[in-house]
Amino acid sequence: MKKIFLYTVLAISTCSTAFAQKDTQAKAILNQVSQKYKSYDAIKTDFTFTLDNQQAGVKETQSGTLISKAKAGKYKVTLYTSAATKDVDKEIISDGKSQWTYLKKDKEVQVSEAAKGGDGINNPSQIFTIYERGYKYLYTGEQKLGGKVYQAIDLTPENAKQNIFKVRLLIDKVKKQIYSAQLFDKNGNKYNYTVSSFTPNAQVADNVFAWDAKAHPGVELVDLR
Repeated sequence: MKKIFLYTVLAISTCSTAFAQKDTQAKAILNQVSQKYKSYDAIKTDFTFTLDNQQAGVKETQSGTLISKAKAGKYKVTLYTSAATKDVDKEIISDGKSQWTYLKKDKEVQVSEAAKGGDGINNPSQIFTIYERGYKYLYTGEQKLGGKVYQAIDLTPENAKQNIFKVRLLIDKVKKQIYSAQLFDKNGNKYNYTVSSFTPNAQVADNVFAWDAKAHPGVELVDLR
């Protein structure tokens, strides 16, 4: 699960001729989502991440928390071993310049340069703005879930060489917030992020976005820069 989350799910990809043109209705909806997200100084969300491959008989789920300052490119992603106890499994932290990946079970933290763009999702906060560069998009209609109405938009990247061939977003029609993002790859895997709570303008100290070695005694630092 560790390698799947940190590497495989972060790749986005493949193109389809069905998306030859960028849908104007989809763009209008996505612009509203992006503008709203960028208007916040900081956000905090709780989410569920699920890997599902029916052919391989695999279904794994983790809960997590994302704290992000979009304008500064800062974020902290925490994944838990159990949603009930909130025990930390791993963390990905970035101050916009460096990124720390903490693997609690291995007592190891890997530091690298912060990811700058690229072909994939480098952290879950990019789901809120993923469409802005290198993607085609199509509005596919409304869906009702739990009494709420969601607008469905399918994304396909312009780069046809990537492994994941589609990203499906469900957007809360009233709140103009992304409720879920589902990624489909050529190997039959489905990766799904579902937002369970969203706190705009969360009060977050800057030291949240940096590795605190003193608070993690005995953890080995592996410098990959």
